[in-house]
Order: sequence, then structure tokens, then C-alpha cells
Amino acid sequence: MFENTKAFSGFSVDDIPAAMKFYGETLGIPVSEQYGLMHLHLAGGRDTLIYPKPNHEPATFTILNFPVPDIEAAIAELKSRGVVFEQFEGVGDDGVFRGGGPLIAWFRDPAGNIISVLQEN
Repeated sequence: MFENTKAFSGFSVDDIPAAMKFYGETLGIPVSEQYGLMHLHLAGGRDTLIYPKPNHEPATFTILNFPVPDIEAAIAELKSRGVVFEQFEGVGDDGVFRGGGPLIAWFRDPAGNIISVLQEN
């Protein structure tokens, strides 16, 4: 039934202008807004919808994952742009979790949603 639909994902935030600035300027992702809804134009042609929700509660799981060729370089660049990395259990002083699987580091958007950068293999 849905094998040929162009599905997309979405998540909520409590402040669209703050999200536009963070995703567009801090992370450098092309963004647009239409009807009060924000669209992230991610590589690969699959947009992600970001919608305002007055009673928004941050996701307790990772909502977006960005694979990068060099996680240390990505962390350094993001920190230079003001991004603060999470210190979840098992995360080293460098902000990277090295406990199995790909190297990964987490940070939050202005609405508190969790995002990751992870080392490509």
C-alpha cells in the first residue's frame, strides 16, 4: 500500500524562529517555512517537517543522526558554533561515546530534542 509513497518524518519544537536559526545557521542545513511549519532540506532529497507545539516536550531519544567522516573535526566545528555536547553515561571527556558501534556524540536543539553526529565507517 505505501511502497511507492514518499514518506517523511517530523518532530515538534516550541519555537520555530529559534529552530530556523539553529538548523539553518548553526548547523548549516537549508531550511524553509510555509504555513508556520519548518522544513529541513536534508541531503538525499528527503525533507523533515518541524512543527510548532505549544506544550512541546523534548524527545527522550535521538531524533536526527548526522553521519560525518571525522567525528572529532565535526565536534570541534560545532563547538566553535556554540553547540554544547551531552555528557551521557559512557561518554568520554572529548564528548564521544566509544562503547561499541560507531563513534557517536549527542547534542540538543533549542527545543531540547536530541541530535547526534556519528562517525561513518
